[in-house]
Amino acid sequence: MSSINISKENNKENESAKQNPILENIKSRYILSKIFDNIPKIKKLLIVKNNKRIQNRLNLSVKDYKKYYDVIEIELIPIKDKYETFINIDQNDKLYYHIYFNDNKEEIKNKYSIWIKDKVTKIKIIIDSQVKSFRELFYKCYCIESINFKRFYRNNITDMSFMFSGCSSLKVLNLNNFNTNNVTNMSHMFSGCSSLKELNLNNFNNNNVTDMGSIFSGCSSLKVLNLNNFNTNNVTNMFAMFYGCSSLKVLNLNNFNTNNVADMSEMFSGCSSLEELNLNNFNTNNVKSMYSMFYGCSSLEELNLNNFNTNKVNNMSWMFSGCSSLKELNLKNFNTNNVTDMSYMFSGCSDKLKRKIKKENKNIKNSAF
Repeated sequence: MSSINISKENNKENESAKQNPILENIKSRYILSKIFDNIPKIKKLLIVKNNKRIQNRLNLSVKDYKKYYDVIEIELIPIKDKYETFINIDQNDKLYYHIYFNDNKEEIKNKYSIWIKDKVTKIKIIIDSQVKSFRELFYKCYCIESINFKRFYRNNITDMSFMFSGCSSLKVLNLNNFNTNNVTNMSHMFSGCSSLKELNLNNFNNNNVTDMGSIFSGCSSLKVLNLNNFNTNNVTNMFAMFYGCSSLKVLNLNNFNTNNVADMSEMFSGCSSLEELNLNNFNTNNVKSMYSMFYGCSSLEELNLNNFNTNKVNNMSWMFSGCSSLKELNLKNFNTNNVTDMSYMFSGCSDKLKRKIKKENKNIKNSAF
């Protein structure tokens, strides 16, 4: 569903909440209160939020209800005839997850797996504001084909690590309404989403994120990844960030701020289709490990690392191993004084490139070749 359609849907619900002719015509405050108590939670919250007259008649405070109507609503589409776990909920948070199958208005209690006999084609999940972590929320939920965040009104989620990790059947992921304002951990967030061909992260706010290790690891079907709006100012870990993104041909990281990154090992390892990689603005002043950083990037013909500062790097083993198409590699600015491991650094590179590197860089150890 597009963001325009979602917006229209929200407007319709708000208008309905404002009008509510049935409630408006009830004269008895007692009867109104009793009816209001039995209204489904979401409709009740919309009424409290949008209908001032009913607020006043029932003496309801919007502030009191704020924590309830600031909900997150997710719609899941399972794969036909493939039924198993569709969500992982922390034992302490079960009270704050409300689950509905198909278009039923009745809440499904304590059921977090689906089976053939359930005949489920759509799942709606509503999450109360008490939940502050989405760690492993859909971890290894193999039966989900589509996830759509229809509402995401609040910003108290701090951990999204492993959130969609292992969702190998996931083909559609709508994050247009996503709120990441206070998230600090995104490690492994999309790792193993091997069926995703596209991922729109344009509205992501990563100002507070410090860990992006393996965030896209194993996203082997991703053909396009636009990270122009990604803020990496506070990120310290980029370990295996794009590991195994074997369908990506172009990756422009021109806007990446890597001033605080300490670990770039395996960052692009296994990106076998990558033909263009822009690292011109990379700051590697604080990087300590570049182990297997470009391992298996067999389609890269050129790689400009002129701005790389390797003063603090101690491990460069397997760094360019398997880069069989590289024709040119200027490492004259590389400081290898603190490097203790260069083993197999250029293993799998062409003999011509190896000879040239040996000739131009006397500080490269023989173990590197």
